[in-house]
Parts: sequence; C-alpha cells; structure tokens
Amino acid sequence: MKSNCENFRYVEKVRPHRDLTFKFYRDGRLVIIDNDTEEVIKPSDLRGDSRDFYVRRRIAFIKNQLAESQLKYA
Repeated sequence: MKSNCENFRYVEKVRPHRDLTFKFYRDGRLVIIDNDTEEVIKPSDLRGDSRDFYVRRRIAFIKNQLAESQLKYA
C-alpha cells in the first residue's frame, strides 16, 4: 500500500539557508514546513533554489498521479 504523502527535505543553498520539509499528499494538498522554526510556509514565500525544487517536485508528483490514473482506467 502506498503512503498517504511523500516527504522531501531541502536545505536552501543561499541565505537564509532554511531547512524545509515538503509534504505532498495524494489528494493534492501540500504542506511546507521550516524545520528550524516549525512554521508553515506558503509556496509563494519560496525564492530561488527552493522554489525551483518545489516546482520540479510538483511536476513530478503530477506526472506520477496522471500515470497512475492512466493505468487504473486503461
């Protein structure tokens, strides 16, 4: 059985070097947590390399969801 969400940890390469956890839930929800402050961050607050990481992971997540749906209904 697949898990309810996929977790990814990312540490920014430029200041302020935030340590972030991205949680992609199977129902499409997303939670981004700053591990140092335990604060939830909105995708619009991401900049630079962390935004690029988010976009790439989101695209991969969507592609996987589409592939699973195609296999399910094929």
